[in-house]
Parts: sequence; structure tokens; C-alpha cells
Amino acid sequence: MKFTEEKLEKAFTELLGQEGFFHHLGITITRKPEEVLIEEDLQNFLLSQYEGQGITVNEIKSIILQLKSLSSSDLYESNKTFLKMLSDGFILKREDRNQKDIYIQLINYAGLNKHRQPKEDEVISIAAEPEEQYPPDNNIYKFVNQLEILGSEKRIPDGIVYINGLPLVVFEFKSAIREEATIYDAYKQLTVRYHRDIPELFKYNAFCVISDGVNNKAGSFFAPYEFFYAWMEISLHSDPPVSLQTDPGVSLESDPPVSLQTDPPLVYRF
Repeated sequence: MKFTEEKLEKAFTELLGQEGFFHHLGITITRKPEEVLIEEDLQNFLLSQYEGQGITVNEIKSIILQLKSLSSSDLYESNKTFLKMLSDGFILKREDRNQKDIYIQLINYAGLNKHRQPKEDEVISIAAEPEEQYPPDNNIYKFVNQLEILGSEKRIPDGIVYINGLPLVVFEFKSAIREEATIYDAYKQLTVRYHRDIPELFKYNAFCVISDGVNNKAGSFFAPYEFFYAWMEISLHSDPPVSLQTDPGVSLESDPPVSLQTDPPLVYRF
């Protein structure tokens, strides 16, 4: 099967759709051309998640403003600040100082366990107490392709995974049937051209995925190419990694989740 970039994009769209990341064309997303957040999704998530604490629309707008105010000129430090907010959460000081502060998390992590359930023979089972029932997952998952972003130049990333309006994963594809286009060219497209022209997108980036339909690699936007690795599944057995495939030649494997809990939460006064 020869993969053009269009077919490769379609294959990833189908795979991510199976995992609950539903497909949206860029032209259907309501936003200004230079903006990369889907503010409506983030606002709706926070209103739902913290309804019980009485969070207000003005407080949510202050959180969004805090995220947007991160500087794209100091991209590394801004990304580091955002990822700390994303992984550790932060304290929201209320408009009404008589009200109790709210510990804010931008993602409801309790629901993420359903996205990757190990097989029975992959883990040791120890029954000590009844399994905890997690609350409903109210995260808003989207896979958006052909999103036009206006920076110093207009750029259109091949795909972006959004969770609660945050563009956390950026995909770039190159066709393996074009000799002049390699997976390394996908890396350069992200880290050179997109870095130069639409740095705003990468303030909120957790990692990037590059693929030519045969090779799939993931890594930090700030990492050298040699630190982009194939997604390998860790198993208790010596079997080869399990591939999620819709067409021959494309596979996506996943690592177990990594916990990024370090320092106490940040405190923001709004």
C-alpha cells in the first residue's frame, strides 16, 4: 500500500477516532486566525468541572488570559511553565476573596484510564479492596486537521490533538513514496518552519508525532531529531509490539502514562 500524505492523514484520523478523539476540520473551529486555543472548549470544560465550587465565567476568562499571555518569544520557558500548570495544576484565587480558593486542573485525569486498558496477561492482579469508581470523563477530545494558523506566515499543520481546547500534540506527515520527502523533513517542518512562523502553537505543546506511513516517531518539540523515538509497547512477554492498523504500513504503539508530579502547585491570583 503506497501512502500519500492524504491517505496517511486519513489513517491517523481513523485511529484517533477509535480512541475517542473525534475528527474536526480546521474550518469548523471558531477562533481568530492567529489564535491556537479553542477557548470555547476550555471554558465549557472548566464550567462543568468546577460547577460545584461556583467558578465564574470571569474567573475562567482570567485563566485563559493567563495562558495566552505566555510569551512565544521565550518559547522554551513558556512551554515549561504551561506544562507545569498542565501536570501539577494551580491554585485559583477567587474574585470574591471570601470564597475558598480552587485547585484547578486543565484536564480531568481521572477519566484517562479508559484510553488504555492492559490485557489480562500483561499485568499481575492483586485484589485488596473494591476497585475505585472514577467519575465521568468530561474532557473534550478533538483531532483537528487542516487548521490554518496565521503567524509571520500562514501555516497548516497536518493534525493537532486538542484536549479541552489545548493543542497538546502536533502531527506532521511526509509521504514515503516521495524520495525527496523523508520523516526527517517532517521533523524540520515542525522545528524550523513552524517554530519560526507559528511559535504560538508550541507554547502549549506536550509532544510531536512525525510519520511517513512506515516509520512513526514521537518526541519533544525542543529535542534533537535523534531523541525522537518509535512508540514501543512494553509487555511482560517477548511478543512484538501490538499495532493499531487500518491499512498496512501504519502502526501506532503507546507507552504507559508518565506521571509529571514534582513541585507544589502554582498559585495565580485573579
